[in-house]
Amino acid sequence: MMRSLVFQPLGRRVPAEPGGTLLDIARKEGIGLSSVCGGVGTCGDCRVRVQGTAVTPLNDTELDVLYPHETNTGLRLACQVEVLAGTEDIVVDIPPESLIVAQRSQVEGVEIKEQLQIGIEIYDLEATPPSIHDLRGDWERLAGSRAAQWQIDAPVLAGLPALARQQHWRVRVVVERERVLAILPPATHPLGFAVDIGTTGLAAYLIDLITGATLAAAGATNPQIAYGEDVMSRLALVLRDPTRGTHLQHTLIQELNRLIGVLCAEASVNAAALVAVCAVGNTAMHHLFWGLPVDHLGLAPYVPAVTSALTAPTRDLGLKLAPGASVYSPPCIAGFVGADHVAMLIASQAEDRDGVVLYLDIGTNTEISLTAHGQHWCCSAASGPAFEGAHIEYGMRAAVGAVDKVTWADEHLRWHTIGNAPPIGLCGSGLIDALAVLRDHDVITPIGGWHRQHPLVQRADNRGWVEIVSAAESANQQAISLNRADIGEIQMAKGAIRAGIKLLCELAGIDETDIDTLVLAGAFGSYIDPISARTIGLIPPLPLDRIQQVGNASGIGAKHLLLNREQRRVAQELISRIVYVELTTHPDFQDRYSQALRLTPDLWD
Repeated sequence: MMRSLVFQPLGRRVPAEPGGTLLDIARKEGIGLSSVCGGVGTCGDCRVRVQGTAVTPLNDTELDVLYPHETNTGLRLACQVEVLAGTEDIVVDIPPESLIVAQRSQVEGVEIKEQLQIGIEIYDLEATPPSIHDLRGDWERLAGSRAAQWQIDAPVLAGLPALARQQHWRVRVVVERERVLAILPPATHPLGFAVDIGTTGLAAYLIDLITGATLAAAGATNPQIAYGEDVMSRLALVLRDPTRGTHLQHTLIQELNRLIGVLCAEASVNAAALVAVCAVGNTAMHHLFWGLPVDHLGLAPYVPAVTSALTAPTRDLGLKLAPGASVYSPPCIAGFVGADHVAMLIASQAEDRDGVVLYLDIGTNTEISLTAHGQHWCCSAASGPAFEGAHIEYGMRAAVGAVDKVTWADEHLRWHTIGNAPPIGLCGSGLIDALAVLRDHDVITPIGGWHRQHPLVQRADNRGWVEIVSAAESANQQAISLNRADIGEIQMAKGAIRAGIKLLCELAGIDETDIDTLVLAGAFGSYIDPISARTIGLIPPLPLDRIQQVGNASGIGAKHLLLNREQRRVAQELISRIVYVELTTHPDFQDRYSQALRLTPDLWD
């Protein structure tokens, strides 16, 4: 099998044939890599990081353009890096500033009104300037009798002398449980930062802690993806080399600091006013964010280092906010059901819903919850990164140029791309649509094979495929097609999810058709067509009016946990009632999984 060249964060895999530069290959594949100078190495726009040894070393052109601190972190110029002969895959990580083709935002979600209960107090203080008759310290002068009552750390205190004099001895002090978080200019609103740390993407929100308003929001790629597309590959990396855990943490923190800067610039505020953070993520991302060991998450029985809620000063993690700011993460449930699932349940108001409710947060690791008869079960399905285009010949993530919808008209496949740009690959929603359309029109069988006599099926060298986009219509004059191996990847991903749903229903003593509400959460869950998902058996055959698509509910839940301390208590009580089901050791999982591979909605007839 030919090795691959993988362009991240797009998830585009192309053959890594020797010869030619990374920029040449990107252009050939229609990948939007910036290069103002046309590839002669003078503009420095095509900066990338390369994971793999089968490339040419740094040359003089790169050393002239790149700074030493850039080359020390692995930055290269794509126009100067040539692929050499070898067997290993090469990962090319494209930083946001070098990528013309932006990834689709992952911050949208259904908002609910949240009562403010942020747990901080604000004091506006004023004092007379010092004189030869009054030599009290600046802090004692402003805080008065509270100086001994409040706890203030040296990093918070360090900025007071200059600020007090600039503001004519009037300041705003933000306090949490007698601990000073920040000393701010008068009338400055304290801010909060909520972030959902996904395996693939980050969703970040800048919040006004007085009004509760979202001042700015942004999505970005989790930079750890350059070191592994899914959770298990990153855990395996750390198991092989424990120092990689620290590197993955630093890489993530660096990107979060960049996001904080972007959001603050957009809202025209100072990051020094950021006093509170709520960070959620699956258990592996949670542990890597906090710098916790992940060794046992990758080995049975997959035990986390901690499941309790965590709170710590943000400066301990390297986040560049107010020096006294604190970060909070809600509890995790198990090794593969983390704080992001708890946040999703909070945002979906799971505690207040009646009837039988199924919660599905589809991603590289899909979390599933079922509430029925006052009980709550959950599990994790290893769906893998297929829905994000990984291991699909022409697969990619949801970025401009990705085919995101496929329909049928006039006996032909019709497609739509993100941004209405020329197509360069298939993202997850497009893949699901394509399979559904091909099933509906008997191009493929319920077990994923081809109806060989169908006119859309092309064959050569014992391989069969269906062309989704013609070469003439694609961005790189190369046809975008779907083959049998691609279909198998989607079958395995959706089979694991549907098997998990079935087992939870069996534990609850109900049939899938008894589900009153199916909540589809997550960025991916927002964009898939429920009819297509139902057609291929990804979700149970429920009426459409029972299906709710709520967007990135984990990110919205992080905002609620930031704005209302009561929700943190609710989160703690919630997990105490959840029964976690480990699918990998469940005696019936393999049987249900093998049945769930079929591309049909009624799997259990």
